[in-house]
Amino acid sequence: MSLNRFSLTLFALSLACSTSILFPMDTKAGSNESGEKGAKIYCFMRDSGNSHQVSWNAAYEIIKRQKSSLFKTSPKHGAVMIIETVVKEPESYQNCGRFLGDLLSSPEELEISNQTPKEEVIDSSPVKKGDRYNY
Repeated sequence: MSLNRFSLTLFALSLACSTSILFPMDTKAGSNESGEKGAKIYCFMRDSGNSHQVSWNAAYEIIKRQKSSLFKTSPKHGAVMIIETVVKEPESYQNCGRFLGDLLSSPEELEISNQTPKEEVIDSSPVKKGDRYNY
């Protein structure tokens, strides 16, 4: 009987240890706090004139490093955390709503929307750079 009790205790102890490795109780920051930090960084950088990619990289690095568990936050979940924070507290992020769509856009969509036109239109006729100055 004592062997069964010992085996059961050993099993429970090993289960508790493996669970604490996968799901530690002393995480650095909760999901809400990580989202708030990410939103503050992303919105501040965008308001300061930085591109989406630079702002996103900075915000996502903070979000990723806030968790001390085995699994890191995915980029898609990080973007959702920022969006949820901004929507929940719009008065704290007044100028950030216009940038939220960039968080869910694919890199190809962002590249297309950020491209400058290669041709200028003057008098309804396409004029390429250089044509205007005859060189």
